Amino acid sequence: MMRAVTIEPTSPARADFGVVGLAVMGRNLAMNMADHGATVAVYNRTTSRVDEFVAGDAAGLAVLGAHSLEEFVSLLKRPRRILLMIKAGPPVDSAIDGLLPLLEPGDIIIDGGNSLFTDTIQRTRRVEEAGLLYVGSGISGGEEGARTGPSIMPGGSSAAWPHIKPTLQSIAASVDGVPCCDWVGADGSGHYVKMVHNGIEYGDMQVLAEAYDILQRGMGLSHREMQAVFADWNQGPLESYLVEITADIMGTVDSDGSPLVERILDTAGQKGTGKWTAISSMELGQPTTLVAEAVYARVVSALIDQRTAAADKLNGPAAGLDDDRSALISDLHDAVYASKIVSYAQGFMLLAAAADEYGWDLDFASIASMWRGGCIIRSRFLGELMTAYEQDRDLSNILLNDFFASAVDEAQAGWRRTMQRAVAAGIPVPAFSSALAFFDGYRSRRVPANLIQAQRSYFGAHAFERIDSERGEFFKATWNRASGDVSSPSGHA
Repeated sequence: MMRAVTIEPTSPARADFGVVGLAVMGRNLAMNMADHGATVAVYNRTTSRVDEFVAGDAAGLAVLGAHSLEEFVSLLKRPRRILLMIKAGPPVDSAIDGLLPLLEPGDIIIDGGNSLFTDTIQRTRRVEEAGLLYVGSGISGGEEGARTGPSIMPGGSSAAWPHIKPTLQSIAASVDGVPCCDWVGADGSGHYVKMVHNGIEYGDMQVLAEAYDILQRGMGLSHREMQAVFADWNQGPLESYLVEITADIMGTVDSDGSPLVERILDTAGQKGTGKWTAISSMELGQPTTLVAEAVYARVVSALIDQRTAAADKLNGPAAGLDDDRSALISDLHDAVYASKIVSYAQGFMLLAAAADEYGWDLDFASIASMWRGGCIIRSRFLGELMTAYEQDRDLSNILLNDFFASAVDEAQAGWRRTMQRAVAAGIPVPAFSSALAFFDGYRSRRVPANLIQAQRSYFGAHAFERIDSERGEFFKATWNRASGDVSSPSGHA
C-alpha cells in the first residue's frame, strides 16, 4: 500500500482546514472541502487510516496526511481551523487535551459530532479561557450529505464564524441559492439545534412507521402498493427525504425476491439524541410529547422477547380495516401531515424555551432554512415553516400561523378517523395519538388540571390559584370531607 505523503513540522503551513477523525463522515467532509477549493490536512489516531485515505479515496485531491498531532498542526495556516469528527463524549475532551498545548490564541477547534449541548457549553468556556475559539456544530445528512452537501448548524465562539464561514457554507447543501449553514448562536446552541433536529427526526420516522403498519397490517397492502402510496405522498405537501426513502425501501427486495424490509428484525436502535431531546423538554417544561413517544416506541420495540410472549397470551381485536381503500389512504395522509405539523410546533416551542433559558438569540427562520436541504428531515414543509417565521419573528407557535392552522383544520377529520380505526383494530399509534392529544389540549380553553391541583392541595397541602383572583395570588384549602369547604390566601405555592 502506498504511504501518505507527509510534511515535516518545519515545512510551511499550507492547509486551509484540518479534519481529525477519518470514519465515514470525516473522510467525506474532507473530500467535500477539497472539492470546493480547500487544502485539507487530515489526521487519525490509527495512522494507517491516514495512509489508506490519502492514497485511496482522496488520491488526486488537495489532502495532506499527518501521522501525529504535532505534524497535523504544523500543516495548518493561521488561524488554524480544526474539525473534530470523532465519537462524542470523552474522546472529544481527549482530543482537546492533545491540541491545546499545540495551538495559539485565535486558533479554532470545531466539534462536528453529536455532542451533548451541555458538554459543548463547558468546552466552549474551557477553550476560550485558553485564548482559543470553540465551535460546536451539528452536521446532518449522513454519509451522502457529508460528501455532497450536508446541513451544518454551527454555534459557539462568535469570533470564529468569519474564519470558518466561507468553507462551511461552500460545502453545505443549498436551497434556492441559500446555503443550509448559518451561525446559530453562543456556546452549545449549535449542538442543541442539531439535537432538536434529531428529536424531530425520531418523530417523523415513527409517524411513517405507524402509517406503514396501518397500510400493511390494517389494510393488507402489498409492498408494491405501499411503495406507490409513499411515492404519491412524496409529490405533495409530505414531500421529504424520509418519505422518498420509505418508498424506495418498500420497493427493495431480498435475494429471493421477497421484501427486504420484512427480513429486518423489528427492534429499532437509538444513539441518544432523541432521549436527550425528551429529557431537555421536561427540564424546560415543554410538551415535546411526540418525540418522547417516538423514543418510547423504540424502547418497546427492543422488548422483543416480552412482546413475543405477550402476543401468545394477550388478546386484541382483529387488525383489519374494511372501509374504502382510497378513503383510508387519504385519511392516513392527513394524519401523517397533521402529526408532522404538531411535531415541528413542539420542537420549535422547545427551541424557544432553550433560547430563553440559555440566553441564545435563535433565528427560527434561519434554522428552518438550514433544515430545508442536506439533512435527514429536509422537506417541502420546511419552506412553509421558514416563511411563517419570516412573517412573524415572535411567533409563539406555528399552530397559530394562518397557513398551519388552516392545514391542521383541513386534516383533522381524517386524522381523527385514522385514530379511531387504528384503536378499533388494535394497531398501536403512539405518535399519532400523542400529537392529537397535544393538539386537543393546546386548543382547549379549559383543561382538567384544576382537579389535579385540588388533589395536590388535599394530600400535600399545596397552594393553588383561583379563577376569581389575580394571577400569582395563591391559596390553601382545608378540605373538609363533610362539607368540602374552604380556601384561604397563602403566600407560597
